[in-house]
Amino acid sequence: MTYVVSVEICIPDDAADLDALGRFGAAVLLERGFGSVAGAEGPDGVEVDVLDVTVTSHTRGAELTVATLAPSLETAEDAVGAVTQEVLDRAEPLAGWLVVSSEVRLHTDRARESLAAADGPDVPPADPAARRARHTAPGRGRSGEGGAGVGDGDDEDGVWSDVVEDAPDPETEIRAMAVRLRSFEPAVFGTSPDTAELAAGALVHAAEVFIDELYDDVQALADEDTDVAGCQGHLWHLDRLPAHHAARYDEPFARRFLVTAIALTTRFTDGGFRRLGCLAEELVLGFLLEQTRAALELYGLLDDDVAAALERFRAHLHEDAEADPPLLGFGTWFTPFGEDRYVHPYAADTFGEEEPAERSEGG
Repeated sequence: MTYVVSVEICIPDDAADLDALGRFGAAVLLERGFGSVAGAEGPDGVEVDVLDVTVTSHTRGAELTVATLAPSLETAEDAVGAVTQEVLDRAEPLAGWLVVSSEVRLHTDRARESLAAADGPDVPPADPAARRARHTAPGRGRSGEGGAGVGDGDDEDGVWSDVVEDAPDPETEIRAMAVRLRSFEPAVFGTSPDTAELAAGALVHAAEVFIDELYDDVQALADEDTDVAGCQGHLWHLDRLPAHHAARYDEPFARRFLVTAIALTTRFTDGGFRRLGCLAEELVLGFLLEQTRAALELYGLLDDDVAAALERFRAHLHEDAEADPPLLGFGTWFTPFGEDRYVHPYAADTFGEEEPAERSEGG
């Protein structure tokens, strides 16, 4: 499974603050150090693949975001922490720097921004480094001026429980997000209110991660000026679409798919959702549910009841699937199912006539 590990490293307590040149130099050394690392070794010799690393330096050290493939969360955290210390020890100018923490974290503020910004000036920047810099900028925490606390969502209909500010653990943070799924009442999940709250919150959390990773996929295709079939870099999702069309998943397609994902999840959270609008939205829904189950499993929260609740949610959104027009081919993925269906204008097809393709939810 893929885990994104956040690593905090710091300079010695008696060292002077880093100036701009020092911060730049440290970032270069760290990036080069990880560039020579293909993998790491976790507890009991378990191998962990290092996929990508982003470095954000500051006056007292740096924060690393390391994407890994590992069999468990604990293995990923331990292995990334160990390899980070090894990189520090090998770089003489970084001698004495220490690994303060190595952990997988939730980012609730990023969820609000990603889901609220389908259009307009607040849409997150396309460049991954710029997004990460904004996410970690001072004042963007729960109590900072860049965004209000987790509990800002209003529960006007009283269908979800009150949101807890400064949630102390992942489960509480995830449950706190349930209030933001405004288009659906707990009954949609066909289970107890407690289980419905967990499932709803996990969907909102998963949407944050999913959209952010789709941004990275778009950027990867843009950087390489290629399509999914020819992309040599790491992709989060687009390479899991039906493989026989891989040569058509280029940057323009990826942008349309991303906009579709943002538009759909925005309708989930602003109360505006009515029905799935096109095949691309069905594909987005499949990816979103996979991401939701993975997030719940990551934190040990995916039991049979929650899995059943998510399946009922999926069935509810597909309850009118038989009324959908037949899928004509790749060119119809962004074509509205009918005149009463919504597809974001940026992504919508006017007409498509490609070879037939089978309907698929997640790849």
